[in-house]
Amino acid sequence: MALDAIVLADADVARVKIAGLSARDRAARIAQRLGARTLVITDAADRAQLTAWRGGRDVPVLVIRADQLVHTPLVAPLIAAPEAPLAIAVGPDNDYGGAFLARGEAATRAVEALARGESDVAIAATADVRVPHGEIARHPIATAEDQRGAQALLFRLLIKPQDNVITRYLFRPISSRISRLLVHLPITATQVSIVVAILVALGCWMTLSPRTEMMIGGALVILFATYLDCCDGEIARIKLQASTFGAWLDTIVDELSSIGYMLAIGWHCHLVYGPNYFGDLGFDPWIASIWIGLAIYLWCLFGIYYNIIVGVGSANSQDYVQHFIIVPGSRPGSVRLAPKPPKERNWPRWAKPIIDFLPNIVRRDFIVWLAASYAVFNVPHLSFATHVLGGVVSGAMIMISFFHLRAVRRAARKQGVLEPPKR
Repeated sequence: MALDAIVLADADVARVKIAGLSARDRAARIAQRLGARTLVITDAADRAQLTAWRGGRDVPVLVIRADQLVHTPLVAPLIAAPEAPLAIAVGPDNDYGGAFLARGEAATRAVEALARGESDVAIAATADVRVPHGEIARHPIATAEDQRGAQALLFRLLIKPQDNVITRYLFRPISSRISRLLVHLPITATQVSIVVAILVALGCWMTLSPRTEMMIGGALVILFATYLDCCDGEIARIKLQASTFGAWLDTIVDELSSIGYMLAIGWHCHLVYGPNYFGDLGFDPWIASIWIGLAIYLWCLFGIYYNIIVGVGSANSQDYVQHFIIVPGSRPGSVRLAPKPPKERNWPRWAKPIIDFLPNIVRRDFIVWLAASYAVFNVPHLSFATHVLGGVVSGAMIMISFFHLRAVRRAARKQGVLEPPKR
């Protein structure tokens, strides 16, 4: 939806920074992310210019007040709600939350009223529709205590719903503390991804050396890079910097780091153990395993990204879906694919934690930690074997999922028009 947006920055607290971003700039970024093509940040002295700024455009007008911390769930429900002349965001107490969306004549009247210096609260009192806002939507910032509370509210965004048990309990507790420091610096999520890529390249270069201390250092550098890799997404969520380019950059760095380290540790083993480590086989088993591992990893990449692009409509490998089902689409005669709900199994109580953990042993986060442990104990051949065997297991699972997705898509086309995936 194309919008005009007005950010009301009358109060001094509109310039207060929470997690590295002022309240007025945060409100502006939210408006732009939700479709604002023309935006103005105004204070009391500039209000008279609003009518001229509007210039007779007939698109809806979004108004956000910046005397509080605001986040996307304050405004997104207004955009998604059924059309009404004047819709306002309200909290659990049904009171005005500090944002409204006006259409048609109501938009013209609202802009004229703001230009005359009238309060947005008075405009909101005439609302046709009251739309409850979501969680992590707003917080007062008038006092130092309020500002600490607002920052704590934002930091709830550091946890992703898709996080597996390894990420949630082994990585997030540390990466979130790093992110809490980085958000206050003039650094973007994309810049963090670039630093991660440089660190991974350094770690792989160190691992290529036959020297044990270089191999251990390389593994530890890559482990640190993996922790830092969690930070780019955390910063993007906190500072509203998420983008398709950033998501793909993060994803490409992740996948290249997995392939690069597998190749590097394989080459290290080739240099250290030599071609006759397993006897005279007539070929170098390390070089052969490197080529096998590379082929498997490339297949895994193809299978994963076919799945998330064609089936899910995402750029995030964490959104990978093992099995799909066909469900009705949004239009008559159409269908779409949806994740198949997991089956409830009555595992013994002692077995359930083990069963829940097992899928994580082929995940990159777990393998990186395992590789660092192998390096410290100077058993790089076990690290290389883990990477290759993990790739074999993953490749087999992905192959089953790949052919299942292809079959489901063929069946879906026979039932109706297959809608493209949406995220």
